[in-house]
This record gives sequence, C-alpha cells and structure tokens, in this order.
Amino acid sequence: MLGRLRTGGVRRVAAAVLAMSMATTALGETLAETLSDAYVNSGAIEQNRALLRAADEGVAQALAAMRPALKWSGGINRNYGVSGVPDVAIERTSTLTSSIELSVQLVLYAGGQLRLGVDLAKESVLATRATLLSAEQTLLLNATFSFLAIREATESLNLRQNNVRVIRQEVRAARDRFEVGEVTRTDVALAEARLAAAVAALAAAEGALITAGEQFHRFVGRDPGQLVQPTRLPKIPGSVAEAKSQAVRRHPEIISAQHQVAASELRILIAKGAMKPTVSVTGSYGLTESFNNRSFNQGGSVSLGASGPIYQGGELSSLVRQAMANRDASRAQLHVVYLTIEQNVGQAYSDLRVAQANKTSFQEQVRAARVAFQGVREEAALGARTTLDVLDAEQELLDARASLISAEISEFQAAYSVLSAIGLMTPEALQLAVPQFDPSQYYNMVRNAPVSQSKQGKELDRVLRALGKD
Repeated sequence: MLGRLRTGGVRRVAAAVLAMSMATTALGETLAETLSDAYVNSGAIEQNRALLRAADEGVAQALAAMRPALKWSGGINRNYGVSGVPDVAIERTSTLTSSIELSVQLVLYAGGQLRLGVDLAKESVLATRATLLSAEQTLLLNATFSFLAIREATESLNLRQNNVRVIRQEVRAARDRFEVGEVTRTDVALAEARLAAAVAALAAAEGALITAGEQFHRFVGRDPGQLVQPTRLPKIPGSVAEAKSQAVRRHPEIISAQHQVAASELRILIAKGAMKPTVSVTGSYGLTESFNNRSFNQGGSVSLGASGPIYQGGELSSLVRQAMANRDASRAQLHVVYLTIEQNVGQAYSDLRVAQANKTSFQEQVRAARVAFQGVREEAALGARTTLDVLDAEQELLDARASLISAEISEFQAAYSVLSAIGLMTPEALQLAVPQFDPSQYYNMVRNAPVSQSKQGKELDRVLRALGKD
C-alpha cells in the first residue's frame, strides 16, 4: 500500500512539474527573466498607468478652465395667434423665425482658483506617478517571492523524495534483519510508521509545489519553468543608516505622501479663493431671420460682470477649515509613512542578518548530522544501534537540510525586501530587459489640452488606438 501511495504521489507531482516546465528553455529560467515577464504581463501596472493617464487629463481640464469658452445655440420658432373683436373682425397671425447665436465667456479673475487648480492637478500627477512606482515595486517583490517559493518547494520536494527512498531502504533492511532474528517486530513497525509519515510529508511537499505554482502564475502571468537558483545576493547599502537615508529620499510612498501634502496646501488656497469675487467678460453675436418675409435682426453684445459671495450660511468658512484639517491629516500621514519606511528598512536588515546567521548554523548542522547519520547506520549494521536510532539520525539530517533550504531562501527574500524598503525594486535598478516606460510622455501630449480636431489631438488619438484604449 505504501508503494502505491509513493508511486501515485510521484506521478502527480511529475505531472505538475512537467506542466510548469513547458514555458522554459533548456538552460532554465533566471530570476531576472521571471521579473521581466511579470512586469510586462502585469494587470496591476496597467491599471496604475491608466490611473496616471487620468491624472494627466486633470491638468488639461484645469488649464481649459482658464481659457475662453465658446458656445453656439440655435433654433426655429413659430408664433401664431388670433386677435380681433367678435362678430366684427378676426385676424389670424403666424410667423416662423430662425435664430443662431455665438457666445464667448472668459473668467478674468476668480480669486486665484483657476491657476491654483492647475497646480493642484500637477501635484496629483506627481503623486500618481509615485503610486505607479510603488505598484511596480510591490509586483516585482511579489514575483521575486513567488520565484523563491517555487525554488524552496522544489528543493523540499527533492528532499522528501530522497527521504522516502532512504526510509524504504531502512524498512527493507529491518525486515531482512527480522527474518534472521536480529531485530524484533517492533523495529519493523517503527520503520514502517516512519515510512508512512515520510510518504505523507512527500504528499504535502507536492501540494506545496503546486500551490507555489499557482501563486507564481498570479504574479507573473504564466506557469513557472525550470527555475535557476540565484547565486548572488542583490547589491544593497552596507549599513542600516545609509539604507534609511536613501529610503526617506527616494521611496515612492514617501514621494507620494509629500505631493499629497502639497496638494492639501493648494486646496486651502482654493477654498479661500472661493470667498473672493469673480470677474468675467461675456460676448455674444446672433442672427434672427423670418421665413414669412425678408426681415432679419442681427447684433451682439459685450459685457463685463462681477459677482461674489456675501453670506452663504458659513459654508465657505467651513470649507476652509475642512481643507486645513485635511492638510493636517496629510502631514501626519507623511510622518507615519516616514517612520514606516524606516521601520521596514531596519526590519529587512534584521531579517537578512538572522537568515545569514541561520544559514551558517544550519550548514554546520547538516555537516554534523550527515556524519552522525552515517556513523549510526554503520553501527546499526554491526548490531550496536537499533533501527530507531537510525531513523532518528536520518530525521535529524532531514530536518537540518530542510532548515538550511529555508534559511537560504530567507536570505534572498530579506535581501530583496531591503531593496524594496529602500525604493530600489524597480526595472531600472534591477536592470530588467523590459520596455522603458516614460511617465511624462502622455502628460506632454495632453498638458496643453488639445482638442480632437487639432493636429496634436489627432496624434493623441493615434497613440490611444495603438494602446487599444480608444
């Protein structure tokens, strides 16, 4: 029965590994290749790029509010009626006229709200760009962890497979020794129980590999290939203090929070500007013609107007106070982000040091456990050790090897967590072979608010069609 369980488990995991290996080359897949595919295939990055384009359009809309607004209106009007004195004279009238009018309005002064609106939209763009960088970092870190999880699950599976093979040998040896009277039935039962536990652990390792493969598919956009274990840790600052200094200057979450503070300051000024008068100039020109005769009327007007609030129940003052409160909240959030980034850097370095210390200790433990296992097995062959002693020694070696695998993976996870905490988990810093994304390209095309009929507007339409966003 154990043999059937063992064979079935191997077949299942073999099928899973084969399915996950179809997209790779014979040389294996490196971490850089995985991260490049994750970056290209990511829906999260595409989502944040779309949000950035939406923020870019906010600048165009704010600028448009400072320009003249030209409108037209037209219509056809029919008037009819009856007038007169009953039984004396009745007159019926009917007229049909058409009219068209052009009007233009330009706000000359609005308490600085229009110019401040453009500045506010620009701050929103800069904050959204930082959010995009943060999304890229999150994706690449998740893809890295998924890559390392596959490596850990694969190594653990190999370890469990080898463990089952070794214990099966021990079971056969125990049975042979039982046949000649060297051991008791208890020794055989102990070996068989350990084999059953090893088969169960092998099934769990198979499941862990499949689960890691599903996570890999989520973040990378495809199934994993034959992944190659990284040989070198990424380059990171030599001290925690230096890393923290870099992080508070360049981490995208801090940059985003800084622009949000600047935006909240502008909202206060805009709220105060709403309490000031608005001055605008309006011009119109119209033509009215009659279908009943050749009469017509044409003319226009130009007017300069001003308006302003006198009393609105305290709403405007409340809006100013609300903007100030939001400004204070943004400043506090910036402080929280600052401390969080510093904490993340310190934690990542601590995890790295622990992983490196564990790796060194487990390397020594594996060496010692291997020597002990070989010695116990030889002593058991001479009758100086029991089957249980051999199984215990083998289990200690297995545990040491498993711990070493986890420590090696943890070392790489911690190192890349340091990069992410600093703000260096980016395609440029990692030197990934991916298309370069220029966040200012779309902004430069729309910042002047081109209309669709203009040359620039038609070029923008062509770009959107190329992106599949029309």
